[in-house]
Amino acid sequence: MPGEVRVLVYQAAHDEEQLAAVRDAYHLVSKRLSGVPGMLGNELLRSPGDPTALVVVSRWESMAAFRVWEDGAEHREDTAPLRPFRDTRTSAPFALYEVDAAY
Repeated sequence: MPGEVRVLVYQAAHDEEQLAAVRDAYHLVSKRLSGVPGMLGNELLRSPGDPTALVVVSRWESMAAFRVWEDGAEHREDTAPLRPFRDTRTSAPFALYEVDAAY
């Protein structure tokens, strides 16, 4: 697992209608990304402390695999359905982390 990458993209849903829309967009984007080389999977997480705060966490086999996809032509189109729900309360819309240790 060391060397794997996690990408966190912060989303927000301020009511039940928006939450349903985020979930629908997440499922659509996940289907579009199915089979992307180097992507190991993803999850939609919701904060129990702030139910308006969500994050999509994707797992990648390496930073290089993530960068190839991110630099590709389909990146923006494939993820467009989630873009309207980005959480503007955060200082950055996403974060990248490399796995340093794991069990």
